[in-house]
Amino acid sequence: MEALVVRRLGDPTLPPGGDDSPFEAISGEQPVPELSSPTSVRVRVAATSLNFANFLQVQGKYQEQPPLPFVPGSDYAGVVDAVGPGVRKFRPGDRVCSLASVGSFAELIVAEEKGLFVVPDGCDLVAAGALPVAFGTSHLALVHRAQLKSGQVLLVLGAAGGVGVSAVQIGKVSGAIVIAVARGIEKLHYLKSIGADHVIDSSKENVIESAKTFLKARGLKGVDVLYDPVGGKLTQDSLKLLNWGAHILLIGFASGDVPVIRANVALVKNWTIHGLYWGSYLIHRPAVLIDSLNELLSWLSKGLITAKISHTYRLPESIVHLVEQMKTLMVPVTDRVHSYGIGVQSGFGWF
Repeated sequence: MEALVVRRLGDPTLPPGGDDSPFEAISGEQPVPELSSPTSVRVRVAATSLNFANFLQVQGKYQEQPPLPFVPGSDYAGVVDAVGPGVRKFRPGDRVCSLASVGSFAELIVAEEKGLFVVPDGCDLVAAGALPVAFGTSHLALVHRAQLKSGQVLLVLGAAGGVGVSAVQIGKVSGAIVIAVARGIEKLHYLKSIGADHVIDSSKENVIESAKTFLKARGLKGVDVLYDPVGGKLTQDSLKLLNWGAHILLIGFASGDVPVIRANVALVKNWTIHGLYWGSYLIHRPAVLIDSLNELLSWLSKGLITAKISHTYRLPESIVHLVEQMKTLMVPVTDRVHSYGIGVQSGFGWF
């Protein structure tokens, strides 16, 4: 079986095959994973995405670190290859998607039946392979945690990144008025095309003044939900826009600067501050995560949301391209067109 193997922790942007690179060349000698239980399912991977978490994991900086050596990879989609004797929901040939702590940058992966989701008719497997992490994060944050409602104002920082793009779309499906902050005219045009009501180029405009002008023109008081995968000064400035009773969703700190939100201000303003580590729902609230992903797959099949795939590569030739994409993940999220869902295609797999 072919797979990408991480033998050592290190800088994922170094040329592969060197003494310091964490990656070896694509290995065709990985053993085919065996069914691990009566209810396990082996999936032939059709598509898997490159996420910021993968970048951190290869460096050894992610919240959870697998033992070496390991095959990286998280969300994926594919076709059922084999099932255990206790599996009742799936059979070979079924189209499924899921997420894993590791292992999807490979031809085959094994998962438990309860952790797999049916990919509905009308859903492209590539899009389904880019869905769970980015869209799952935004859906749980906006729909489950902040309970975003129609007519509320949603401010999305880092809106051109993977989770940002998904937040804009989910905001519009929920009926919100969406203000999207990004950098560069091309990215702003894209955000408008997926429904953003107002876009702000943070490299050229004063974010606060631009947002205030838009809100005043619409007769709106302020922002009800702040979606923040960036952190730093942009977070601190954005707090000036928040309404009484607003929700603050802390998704990540791509700027490298963890913001400080003063508790006394949150008290006076009746703000609710949510930390959102999506992966932990698998442990603490799996039913909520399952319901969330099923709703997202339904939306995808109906065309209510779309997964933008920025690059695709074949697996045997992908290692050099993967290193190049890892370099883009070193850039702050506001400078990236799309940080999640970068596909690497092969005859059997994407990552």
